[in-house]
Amino acid sequence: MSNSKAHWRLWYDRPAEQWTEALPVGNGKIGGMIYGGIHEERIGLNEETVWSGKPHYDASPGVQQTINQVRNLLFEGDYRTAHEIAEQSMKTPLNPHYGNYQPLGDLYIKFDLPPGDITNYHRELDIEQAVCKTSFYVGETCYTREVICSNPDLVMVIRLEASDTPTLSGCIRMARESGASVYQNGASGLALRGQCEYEGVKFDASIEVYADGGKCFSTSESVIFSACKAITVYVTANTNYRHKDPQGANQSLLHMAGMKSWEQLRADHINDYQILFQRMDIDLGEDRYQELPTDERLLQVKSGQEDSYLTALYVQYGRYLLISSSRQRTMPANLQGIWNDSFTPPWFSDYTININTQMNYWHAETCNLSELHEPLFDLLDSLIEPGRKAAQERYGCNGMVLSTRTNPWLNTSLRATSSLLWQEGAAWLSRHYWDHYLFTGDKELLKQRAYPFMKEAAMFYLDFMIEHPHYGWLVTGPATSPENRFLAADGTQTAIDMSPTMAVQIIDDLFENCIRACEELGVDDAFRELLIRKRSQLPPMQVGKYGQLQEWLEDHEETELGHRHISHLFGLFPGHSISRKTPDLLAAARTTLDRRLQNGGGHTGWSCAWIINLWAHLGEGELANQYIKTLFTYSTHKNLFDNHPPFQIDGNFGAAAGIVEMIMQSDEDEIRLLPALPAQWANGSISGICARNGFELELHWSDSALVKAIIHSKLGRRCRVRYNFEVGIEVHSLKKSIPTSIDNDTLEFDTQPGEQYHLMF
Repeated sequence: MSNSKAHWRLWYDRPAEQWTEALPVGNGKIGGMIYGGIHEERIGLNEETVWSGKPHYDASPGVQQTINQVRNLLFEGDYRTAHEIAEQSMKTPLNPHYGNYQPLGDLYIKFDLPPGDITNYHRELDIEQAVCKTSFYVGETCYTREVICSNPDLVMVIRLEASDTPTLSGCIRMARESGASVYQNGASGLALRGQCEYEGVKFDASIEVYADGGKCFSTSESVIFSACKAITVYVTANTNYRHKDPQGANQSLLHMAGMKSWEQLRADHINDYQILFQRMDIDLGEDRYQELPTDERLLQVKSGQEDSYLTALYVQYGRYLLISSSRQRTMPANLQGIWNDSFTPPWFSDYTININTQMNYWHAETCNLSELHEPLFDLLDSLIEPGRKAAQERYGCNGMVLSTRTNPWLNTSLRATSSLLWQEGAAWLSRHYWDHYLFTGDKELLKQRAYPFMKEAAMFYLDFMIEHPHYGWLVTGPATSPENRFLAADGTQTAIDMSPTMAVQIIDDLFENCIRACEELGVDDAFRELLIRKRSQLPPMQVGKYGQLQEWLEDHEETELGHRHISHLFGLFPGHSISRKTPDLLAAARTTLDRRLQNGGGHTGWSCAWIINLWAHLGEGELANQYIKTLFTYSTHKNLFDNHPPFQIDGNFGAAAGIVEMIMQSDEDEIRLLPALPAQWANGSISGICARNGFELELHWSDSALVKAIIHSKLGRRCRVRYNFEVGIEVHSLKKSIPTSIDNDTLEFDTQPGEQYHLMF
């Protein structure tokens, strides 16, 4: 591998001037944005549960009262009246108790530097070790800082050193824009305490400062240090969302961390992080611009230059960000992961479940970070009861239903417009549970958690679906194709219809996966048979008058041809209902994507990320790569955060998934090797990526052709691989040839758990 020893890092030759230039650290619970200032360091602080608002339920009685009327109007083609009634009755005004994810505060370290020129400034985020570093010289003295966010010790640690001693002097303070006060906390500590508005969480952020030599003491406003050789700052935070006494919890964490040396804390942090990060590696070609800072590399790409290393770095950065924002026993990654500087962030920085939350976890399984899915599963389990309440109150149905968004208060409200009337949140999220089973084979989790959630989502549709009076299909609705609108035959611009295509695809996917889960577990035969029968009555996907995949049940005209959502391509990705097995639908999906992009689609970061995945599943490597460049050019900040705009982390995660999907794809039937490899990646390798049915792969290619493939079988399932194999391909395990069958570019062989299989080219 040409960059097998590549140093995975983002680096810069000047401090950050704004938040989207700062560098992120996190442990799933605490997040920090490091600016790397010279005379004053600023670290923006976040804690996973710092939310305004409180638990509440917003009833929507108008839905049950009018749903049959609206359905009948839609069946009759009276979209105007249906739209007017839905706008009055099928929405919920925003309740301020829904809240926002908010900043915890800021930590400032001001330095009393000696006179002299500042030279050799360097700032970097080492994502191999999850360490943020800043260094510079004043005269002959080198000043260095390192920041880690430790998962084992649940603290952020800041280490300040100077090469000449004793030369470290300055002060440390904490601040928050509103809703908090600073207190002295012991002889050399501070605490920032407050409460978020609308009866939100009460929080406590505490620091303890240890000095190596010199003096260090706290006042009511700051910690003063002078003539020190080194300074170590411990930071932790908690809220009453998880702890009755967040202050006491912090003091305990600080006490335990203080019993360790900086060296031990750092080593424990790196060891814990690398267990996850080092599972996977990727090489997409030569690192041509390694002498350039990351922001200048980005400018090179924007000017039209190729930088395959930056693409590989983006994948590893996506893995780093998920490790840093979604650890076991934390909240799942929200719209901004765990990093946020606004008290009123866009879309509340919540869990938007009509694609964004799902996209956050698209790369979790393929990029060998399976256990990082667990915070999402914890949230899903918590949503079952609120989802049941919404299903009964709103629709009079059994099972559970989730709409467009939710939050740590487990709110399931409709939104303030019928254009967000949508019932498929739980059904789509069910795919994550099922996929986790396909990748891991964890039958206990399938039995205890995944299948119960999936069954609740399916039960809702069994009650919610009705027979279409003209077509005889089982349809759902009224509902939207997320956030999009159409022009009906009666001239009405509206968003609601019966059974938009995305809803059909998601329900079909849910029913299929529930049927498979019943078979795997040997349970619920009658329920399984019912799902099989109801699934056969769902509307088919249809090709419209432009050769496109219809987005709605009828072939309506689109009002925004370049809309950012491409919801009806769920069946292509992340679903599997559109594939080479359905050539007519595959061609229609291609036409749909072409029409969207020809009219300005893909203009947001997360939308661009989805398009990379879609082109990959259409086998179009060059076009997928074009949209990687588009993402870098128009939707990437200097710190490589995705720019929606504004910052949303889903684009980072979705694009990382898409890049891997260009190299390897899998479903329940087969693994596809190099399905969408662009010419720019003619030579490369990848290791540690995962495929469904419990396989882990290492691939090497040269001149765009595979030269080495190793498949590790975790579950002992039969392996089916699709690639343009030459006659005579052999599979070896333990240096012995394995019986295989080859047919239509596919290779099949049996495997044993724990064995490696070498494809001999």
